[in-house]
Amino acid sequence: MNRLTRPSVIIPTRREALGLFGAGVALLAAGTARAEEEEKVLTEAQVLRDPDIPVAGNPDGDITIVEWFDYNCPYCRKLEPELRQVVQDDGKVRLVLKDWPILGPVSKVAARMALAARYQNKFLVAHEAMMAVNSRITESRISELLSGAGLDMDRLKKDLDANAKAIDAVLARNNEQAEAFGFNGTPSFIVGKYRVPGVLTMAQFEQAIADARKANMGRKIEKN
Repeated sequence: MNRLTRPSVIIPTRREALGLFGAGVALLAAGTARAEEEEKVLTEAQVLRDPDIPVAGNPDGDITIVEWFDYNCPYCRKLEPELRQVVQDDGKVRLVLKDWPILGPVSKVAARMALAARYQNKFLVAHEAMMAVNSRITESRISELLSGAGLDMDRLKKDLDANAKAIDAVLARNNEQAEAFGFNGTPSFIVGKYRVPGVLTMAQFEQAIADARKANMGRKIEKN
């Protein structure tokens, strides 16, 4: 997993990393100003259902996977087809895609261009094009990939300029949430209401989805 140089929470094992998020649970310093700030950015509505964040898979699925990723992250690219296959095979998973460009200026360019592609309803096309490469991308390569995938590049540039503040606000929210969760690199995930930093195998994703679904069922029974 790609790691940041800035200090962050180090989680010893994946099992220890699994934990319900929500008020008072994922917060790292309850009762402090930091905890209050984290509570503001870690609501279910903001993390799972931000209307400005692209969604793949089944938009009405009963389980949500949120991925924080970077287009220049080799682990993200390697994982992409397997994660998509799990989502497709399950059929009831929402996949929320949160750009988290932490690997340099080119990563931020790629993220902003992908989000600008939403305005011509081609975010997923742009996302798949940039995730499909086998090496680090450059600014010129980004344009080649998106043009080759059929995006209107003139419109993309206009949408990027016209919506720069909104796009940068999305990236800022994604970053705030990732830091509040204690993620320290890409890819990182929420599966249901569990935080899962790092790369999972297809079998591990399937198990995490099953666990999240079981937890949801348990909460429904308790309410009844």
